[in-house]
Amino acid sequence: MVRIGVDPELAHAIQKPLDSPAHLVDKEAMNPVTEQARRSAFQETLVSARRTMLMSEILKLAADSFRSSKTRFALTALGMVIGTASVILVVTIGLTGKQYVLALLEKIGTNQVEVEYAGGGATQEERARYTDNLTLEDEKAVDQQVPGVMYSSPVLAMHSRISFPGGLQKDTVVLGVDPAYQFIRNLIVTDGRFFDQTDDAMHIKCAVVTTLFARERYGSADAAIGRTFQILGIPFTIVGVFKESVSDFGMSEITDDTVLVPYSVARYFTGTERVNQVYFSMQSMDEVNDAAKEIVRVIGLRHRKNSIYKTQTLSDLLVTAAKIADALTAMLVLVAAVTLAVGGVGIMNIMLANVRSRIREIGIRKALGATYREIKLQFLTEAVLISLTGGVVGSAVGLAIPLSIRLFSGYDFPISWLSVLIALTAATMVGVVFGTVPATRAAQLDPVDALKYE
Repeated sequence: MVRIGVDPELAHAIQKPLDSPAHLVDKEAMNPVTEQARRSAFQETLVSARRTMLMSEILKLAADSFRSSKTRFALTALGMVIGTASVILVVTIGLTGKQYVLALLEKIGTNQVEVEYAGGGATQEERARYTDNLTLEDEKAVDQQVPGVMYSSPVLAMHSRISFPGGLQKDTVVLGVDPAYQFIRNLIVTDGRFFDQTDDAMHIKCAVVTTLFARERYGSADAAIGRTFQILGIPFTIVGVFKESVSDFGMSEITDDTVLVPYSVARYFTGTERVNQVYFSMQSMDEVNDAAKEIVRVIGLRHRKNSIYKTQTLSDLLVTAAKIADALTAMLVLVAAVTLAVGGVGIMNIMLANVRSRIREIGIRKALGATYREIKLQFLTEAVLISLTGGVVGSAVGLAIPLSIRLFSGYDFPISWLSVLIALTAATMVGVVFGTVPATRAAQLDPVDALKYE
C-alpha cells in the first residue's frame, strides 16, 4: 500500500483559498504577480508530493521484504561479505609486504652515500694514462664542507693471498676501512669486537672476518677469535666476527670471505694515500640526494676538470621498491574486486527472482497511484541495502583478522582505513549497478497485466 502524507501547512494552504474566496480576490487585485507566483509554487509542491514516496516508507517496505525471506537475503549478501573482506585483507597483505621490504632496505643503509672515481680525460688515451683516484684529503674536505655528515670511511680494496697455519693458502678480498665503517654499513658483530680508533691510530694488525670465513677456517665464530693468519707474510689477529644486517642484492663490496683491517695498516701494502671508494653516512635519508650532489661538487673542485666522480645511494632504490609494492597491491586489489563483481551478479539474479515473485504486488501498488520512479527506487534501494549490508559485515571481518593477529602475536600489521572506505564505496556501487536492471524491469511492468498475473 502507498501511504502519502500531507503536510499540515500544505493542508492549511489548500483550505484557506476555499474558505476565503473574497480575500483571495482582494489579494489578486492588489498584487496579481505575487499571487500567480504563489499559485505556481503551490502547484509544483503538490505535484512533487503526489509523485514522491517518502524514503522512510521505501526503507520499511525493503525491511518487510527482507524479513519475509531472511535466508535468501543472507546468502545474497554473503558474496559481498567475501568480496569486501578480500579487498581489505589484500590491502593489508600488500602494506605488510611493503613495510617488510622497506625495513630490509633501511637496514642496508639508506642514509649512506658511496663515492668513487669513474674515470676522466678528454680522449681514450688520456683516460687510460691518467688516474685521479680519491684520497683521504677528499674525505676530510667533505667532512668539513658538507653539513649533515655523521660518519665517513675510506675503502681500500686488495686481493691478497692469505696464509693459514698448516700451509693452507686462499685468495681473499681484504678491505682497509676506518672503525666508522661498521656504523655506515650497519654491520653486526656476532663475536668479539670491531677494531676501534685506538687500533687504527696505533696501526694494530688486527682483523674482523665474516661468519662464513670463521666457520670454514676455524669451525665456528667463537673459535676464530684470537686466531692469526698472514697477509703478505705479516701476521694479523682476528678480534671479531661480523655479518651484514641484510642481503643487499649484490650491491655490496663485502663477499663471504671478506676480511676487514684498519685502513692505517692496509695503506702500507699499497704505499699510497689513494682509495677505491669513500663512504659517508648522513643524519637523515631526506638529506641524501642533496648531499650526494654537494659531495661530488666538493671533490670535483679538488681534482682535474675532466675527472668524473659518481655517487651511489639507496634512496632511489627505496622509492622504486615502494612504487613496485604499491603497484602490486593495486593489482591484487583489482583481482579481489572480481569477487565483488561475482557478488553483484548474485544480487541481480536474486532481485530478478524477487521482481518475478512480486508482480501482483507491483500491479496493486501501481493501481493505487505508485509511479515509475517510486517502483524503481524501491527495488534499487533493496539491492543497495543488500550490497551495503554485506559490505559492512565484510569490512568488519576484514579488519577483525589482522587486528586479532596483531593482538595475539604482537606483530604490528599495517591497517589502511582507506581500504575500508574503498570497499564500502565499491559495495554500494555494485548494488547500484547490478540492481538497476531488476528495478527498471519492475518499474516498466504494466499495471493491468501485473494484476492479471497468476
